[in-house]
Amino acid sequence: MKPFRSPLIYILPPLAAGFLYGLGKTLDLTILNESSHAELRKQFPNLIYTLWHGRLLLLVYSHRNRGITVLVSQSRDGEYLSRMLQWARFRTVRGSSTRGGVRGLLGLIKAIREGYDVAITPDGPQGPAHQVQPGVIYLAQQTGAPIVPVTASAKRYKQFQSWDRFLVPYPFSKAVVLFGEPFFVPSNATEQMIVDYQEKLQKELNRITEEADQYCQ
Repeated sequence: MKPFRSPLIYILPPLAAGFLYGLGKTLDLTILNESSHAELRKQFPNLIYTLWHGRLLLLVYSHRNRGITVLVSQSRDGEYLSRMLQWARFRTVRGSSTRGGVRGLLGLIKAIREGYDVAITPDGPQGPAHQVQPGVIYLAQQTGAPIVPVTASAKRYKQFQSWDRFLVPYPFSKAVVLFGEPFFVPSNATEQMIVDYQEKLQKELNRITEEADQYCQ
């Protein structure tokens, strides 16, 4: 990957992190089923958070300062995102389903084995939107860590006309974070089972995203 020479690479990420922190402080944010998630954390200290790319922003705010390792693409946009996430006290691994996929997967396996939670947008970085790629299932298979679907929504927001319909809440809006049902992928899962787990995760992410949207109406 070629180095980035634009001075904006040093200016925009901290500004974006500061904007997100300021925006988040204005929100009336509710985290649903937080107690059941806390119980899961007691049993399994390393989790694989899985979220749709378009709901990323709110979840970056709600899960900041925890050292979660996030898979970020190797693109130029990914470089800006990676640096912004580091300002918000995330760790990052570079790779994706299209470029550097093996490198990214190995980096996440290493992070879990070192005791970190990880987070993946299984429809990123370029889509198709709301379609789970197999990488997150392979990660769960290799590590034994549970997959935890998670989503977010807001009552008042701007939704961009991008491939992922990226959602940005308006200041002082009601907002919500919602965890879905966690599940495990056995180490001996067959290729057909991998496909079945992809479909299971996709349905659960869509279900909780719809539920979060309805909660905020």
